Amino acid sequence: MGNKKRDINGPLIVVSNRLPFVLSKNSDGELVRKQSAGGLVTAVAPVVVECKGTWIGWSGSFDLKPGDPIPESDPEDKAPTAGLKSNQIIPVHIDKSEFEEFYNGCCNGTFWPLFHSMPDRANFVSKDWKTYCRVNDKFADCTLDALRNVIKTLDEAGNHDTVPLVWIHDYQLLTTATKIRQVCEEENLRCKLGFFLHIPFPSWDIMRLLPWDDQVLQGMLAYDFAAFHIEDYCLNFIDCCCRRLGCRVDRTNMLVELAGRTIQVKALPIGIPFERFVQLSEKAPTFLNMPDDVKVILGVDRLDYTKGLVHRILAFEKFLEKYPDFHEKVVLLQISVPSRTDVKEYKQLKDETELLIGRINGRFSKPNWSPIRYIYGCLSQEQLAALYRDCAVALVTPLRDGMNLVAKEFVACQIRTPGVLILSPFAGAGGTMHEALLVNPYELDEMANVLNRALKMPLDERELRMTQLRHREQLLDVNYWMTSFFSSMGALKDEDEGPPKTMQLRLDDFDMYLSNHIAGAGKLSLILDYDGTLTHLTSHPDLAIMSEETIKVLQRLTRMPDINIAIISGRTLDNVKSMVGIENITYAGSHGIEILHPDGTNFVHPVPRQYEQKIAGLQKLLVEEVCKEGAWVENKGVMLTYHYREAPPAKREHLERRAIEIFKNAGFEPHQGFLAIEGKPPITWDQGRASIYILRTTYGVDWSERVRVIYAGNEDAMLALQGIACTFRVDPSPMVQTAADFRLSGPDAVLTMLRWVEKEMHKRLPTLNRTMSNSRIQNTALVHSISSQMSIDQKEEEKEKMILLARRSKLTT
Repeated sequence: MGNKKRDINGPLIVVSNRLPFVLSKNSDGELVRKQSAGGLVTAVAPVVVECKGTWIGWSGSFDLKPGDPIPESDPEDKAPTAGLKSNQIIPVHIDKSEFEEFYNGCCNGTFWPLFHSMPDRANFVSKDWKTYCRVNDKFADCTLDALRNVIKTLDEAGNHDTVPLVWIHDYQLLTTATKIRQVCEEENLRCKLGFFLHIPFPSWDIMRLLPWDDQVLQGMLAYDFAAFHIEDYCLNFIDCCCRRLGCRVDRTNMLVELAGRTIQVKALPIGIPFERFVQLSEKAPTFLNMPDDVKVILGVDRLDYTKGLVHRILAFEKFLEKYPDFHEKVVLLQISVPSRTDVKEYKQLKDETELLIGRINGRFSKPNWSPIRYIYGCLSQEQLAALYRDCAVALVTPLRDGMNLVAKEFVACQIRTPGVLILSPFAGAGGTMHEALLVNPYELDEMANVLNRALKMPLDERELRMTQLRHREQLLDVNYWMTSFFSSMGALKDEDEGPPKTMQLRLDDFDMYLSNHIAGAGKLSLILDYDGTLTHLTSHPDLAIMSEETIKVLQRLTRMPDINIAIISGRTLDNVKSMVGIENITYAGSHGIEILHPDGTNFVHPVPRQYEQKIAGLQKLLVEEVCKEGAWVENKGVMLTYHYREAPPAKREHLERRAIEIFKNAGFEPHQGFLAIEGKPPITWDQGRASIYILRTTYGVDWSERVRVIYAGNEDAMLALQGIACTFRVDPSPMVQTAADFRLSGPDAVLTMLRWVEKEMHKRLPTLNRTMSNSRIQNTALVHSISSQMSIDQKEEEKEKMILLARRSKLTT
């Protein structure tokens, strides 16, 4: 694999929370690089050096100010990062208060416990979340600057087809890609976006506890490719996307579709630099001097509540109770690496661990033997390699762990008489290292029994298990993992990329969404928005014309006896009626302020006169202030819409902010659309209320018992129809907060849904084809009869009651 890992087909930009080295001040007060150990750095840094790529991350130092130069590496430095020049490094600057809220608050206070399935330890603090998003945007800005420079260099060299690869790492940067994707589309910047999560991904019942789960999931779906350690985490992620965002998913091929884009998901278990650990173990002098007849049981962990230290020590106590023959013949050596020492929970864990060890040692120690030796501190990699090599058993028993590289490092260093690996099934490594002895860390008795079995295991079984473990880890090392990632991204020179995997929306997909919803012989009401739902959004409303196929399907649906269709739009009633032009449809204009039923009955929601009088002056002010460079105002009678779709992207934010200000100052409520803002009078009426009014006046007050409703459109109606209708948010944007059941990317998807409804309802026709013509004649006569009885002075309520009676008779035929 040696050279293959460097043969990527474009410049590489790596983005991680920390840079691949630590910056600290020397005795002269100068910033110097300090080597950062770790498999990721060891594997990826040489590739960044080779392809003259870029590494973006926080320096780890608050001393480094914006504009300060990054020091070059020491000439004597032999670390993997030594060849990384300062011009290949982009530091992200985070101040102390930001760091506290971003890292300690959100990353470690919220995501760490939640993603490790320990929600009782998670804190949900809105301020920390906002800082997290702000810091992620800082990382995005640095990445975008780097991407623009890389593309400029490529284009100047004539490499217009070369696509840069952006590889973002871990839970600290879950929303970074949101802004990157948005800006890349606005500025037409080419890149491939990939993501790897180094910790577990939780199941839906845990993830749904996060108040901002939709934004996190959408941020992760802004990538082209997202990888996790094991298949369980992939399926958890896919399930969350399906259940929370209403995404279409393909669990077999691990694909997720959002807003017309397909994201590939894959399990790529990370490896270690295997040969490096072999070399370390070959050279490392003995670190722990023990009598030949004493076996060492080794635990190496960061001091963290996910690692199961307390459970492990209690299980060892249980082992000493159950198997007294091992007294004075075994020692548990527990190395605890300090972690988050300023956090109260971690201080408590340290105190609890030390008290527990003290109690057990006090209980079992003999003059020349203590059962537990405890080291709280950091050991060098050489010292660790010696311990891995010389111990008899490695206890790797986390309560939850993304992968756990200690298990793999232990195996790599087992170059002498083989020992035994005891492993928790709740570590990612538990899913691949089959020859280890798996044990549930919560089962203390069973852990004691497994430890006994490991210490008594015969040599031939130990050799067999360790040979298999070593062979796998040697083959699937960190370079293999990295190359697999690049290969999955289509970023290797010597591999044919092949067509991108996509999920085309098919008719059958709606079986999952709607089959149960419209089952039975009840009526079906289709309520549809117009712009962006039945037609594509255009630069001018007059250009938004329905396709011939959509018109034909709607016409056929209106002729079906069990279907009623309503089209509800922000346009004026006359305008939406003329744009659609189909009979037997209920039309609602101005978001339902005006409603016209097919039989001619009309409803107009009263708008306070003062707002009608303000419209002309408000329109004039908007024209003067913000109608520049392609932006314009549309007058809809009782409301105005400010369109800025044609304005240059750089000017949009300013224009949008000022337009919202003008609407608010005039007492109108600004509602954000797709590059448009609607200013509505402050009346308690929207598409949701209007939809319920349409249902009531079409079917009667008890309509919900006999009618199934499908709504497709914008967010206004979603909350009102939640639990009442099957709702589809139609939006091309991947970043949408919605109360809808499902999402559709645009009018083409809505057309597919309408064709599915037609197909399903057509199955009913042979059994329900009753004397419809006679009943329609009777109903029409009844309406005319009631209408003729009405005096011009009748109250609106009485008129509505009589219309309801007329409409209800339709349902009894």
